[in-house]
This record gives sequence, structure tokens and C-alpha cells, in this order.
Amino acid sequence: MIFITILGVVLFSFNAIMRRLLKVEKKKLFSNNYLNDTHKKVDQSMRVTVIILLIISYLYNVTRPSTEWVWFWQPWFLMCLMVIITELTTALMEWKYATNRKDYLLTISQLLFFIIVMATMFSSNFFGLM
Repeated sequence: MIFITILGVVLFSFNAIMRRLLKVEKKKLFSNNYLNDTHKKVDQSMRVTVIILLIISYLYNVTRPSTEWVWFWQPWFLMCLMVIITELTTALMEWKYATNRKDYLLTISQLLFFIIVMATMFSSNFFGLM
């Protein structure tokens, strides 16, 4: 529980610092900030695709022994991939359509920080906690 709290504080602090540096307004937490109808349609179609892939991956991996599961069909991989693709799409839409041109820089910096943190956690076996 302490580890999750520390990780949350680090992510929140990074977000706050980057928002101040880039002079970007704070977005609502856990909300979809669609810039236009195209962004909404693309995002929703990606989410439906990931749900379908999760079902397919479950059906594929459940028929195999647990030692032979395919890594790219694992739910953690598909969810990380969804976050990356969704955030890249948001950054592209912000770059093209947002009123504040620096919004996309915040999104890309958050994505890069997320990738670094996740790669560090997985490569260090969650800092030796597992």
C-alpha cells in the first residue's frame, strides 16, 4: 500500500510540475476530454478494439498451459498498449486542434514518464517487492 501511495505522489508531482512549466490548464481526473467528434469516434473505436482483443486473448490463452501463454496476448500488455495508443492519439489531436498548442507536449511527457516508470517497475520486479 505504501508503494502505491509513493507511486501516486510521484506521478501527481510530475504532472503538476509539467503543467506549471508548460503553462497548461489542469484537466479533469478520469474524464475523456475529447477535442472534437473525430477524436471521440477514434478513441471509442480503439477501446472497443481492445475489448475484443482482450476477449480473443483470453480465449486463446485459456486453451494453453499457463507456462506457454503468449506474452503479447496477456491483459497487462494489451492494456499498456491501449494507454500508449490512446495517449498518442490524444497528443496528435491536441497538436492539430487544441487552443493551447502546448497541451500535446504535456500529454507526450506524461506518456514518456509512464513508459519509463512501467519499464522500471517490470524490469526491477516491482523494486524487489515480488
